[in-house]
Amino acid sequence: MGLLDGLLGHGSAVDAASLERRLDGILIDGETARLAFKIIRDVFVFTERRVILIDVQGVTGSKVEFLSVPYRAIVRFSVETAGTFDLDAELKIWVSGAAEPIQRTLKKGADIRGIQRALAEGVLR
Repeated sequence: MGLLDGLLGHGSAVDAASLERRLDGILIDGETARLAFKIIRDVFVFTERRVILIDVQGVTGSKVEFLSVPYRAIVRFSVETAGTFDLDAELKIWVSGAAEPIQRTLKKGADIRGIQRALAEGVLR
């Protein structure tokens, strides 16, 4: 991924093995990161059991939120692609027991199909 792609928010696949250090203490025994997408500084990680949304916050990036959503808790999800005038795509994940969906904005060019495919494989299997 080039620097310009990263600044524009274009999603790119991340080597799952390189995430092992970042996910140390978060993954349980036997759980591995199977697929990951990086969008600017945020990362979507897909494991056998859940999706982990890593939200890097602040100027320095020292504050990080790890949102873990088990696939069994996902009721539905939607992906809205970017249009001609609307440059952002949108991901929504509805979780059982929550009134509002988890929402993430993705810039045009993000691997929407890859993210949707990974969610579908986790939820529908």
